[in-house]
Amino acid sequence: MAGIGSFIIHLKRAEERAAQVAALAEALPDPVETVAAVDGRAGEGGTEVYDRGLGWKPAYPFPLNDTEIAVFRSHRRAWARIVESRVMAGLVVEDDVEVAAEPFRAAMALAVTHMRPDLVIRLPQKPRETGAVLAQAGGAKLILPDVAGLGMQATLVGRIAAAKLLRATARFDRPVDVVLQMVWETGVEVHSLWPTGVRDISGALGGSTLKKRKGLAARARAEWARMRFRRALAEAARDARG
Repeated sequence: MAGIGSFIIHLKRAEERAAQVAALAEALPDPVETVAAVDGRAGEGGTEVYDRGLGWKPAYPFPLNDTEIAVFRSHRRAWARIVESRVMAGLVVEDDVEVAAEPFRAAMALAVTHMRPDLVIRLPQKPRETGAVLAQAGGAKLILPDVAGLGMQATLVGRIAAAKLLRATARFDRPVDVVLQMVWETGVEVHSLWPTGVRDISGALGGSTLKKRKGLAARARAEWARMRFRRALAEAARDARG
């Protein structure tokens, strides 16, 4: 079984990101593979996998649009490739990411030292998580977050963890990063690193492919629902830790 491989999720029609994909291929650990993203705008979202009646707790307060479903299915494609490639772990990176060489190298060195096939290690772009420090080296810290943060810009996914995530998400009712927070549902432990050298540059590449909710009143209602969900999620995480 090989060690670490890299998997860049790339939407084929996003031609303005081709140069960035090439730059990532040079910066990420070899071997590097490009995974074709599911295109929600082209009707590839596959809404049959989206099920708001799953009964996961806490209940997710928002419906997913076609693009969010497609993003989830794109990450599932990457997880499937990790399993099929039989690497110990795969670094899954979205195509609107840029990495700064030195902090990224230090973060990956720490990650590889502590990586297991049944683990996910997040490489977030911002330090939004709190939790116990598990290890540190080269200026980077590895933590066990109280609740994993949001964002899927870069995740190191173990082969066993990828298989578990695929089984747990054959149907889903919320975004992929929210599912990773729910370790009591997936059975997959999640750690996080900081600093990582990872930066989202979607603004410089034509903007995010995700749709935004509009309208002041709608945003206020959404923020209230989001706050209540985060509180319930934190309570569920505490209960799961015992």
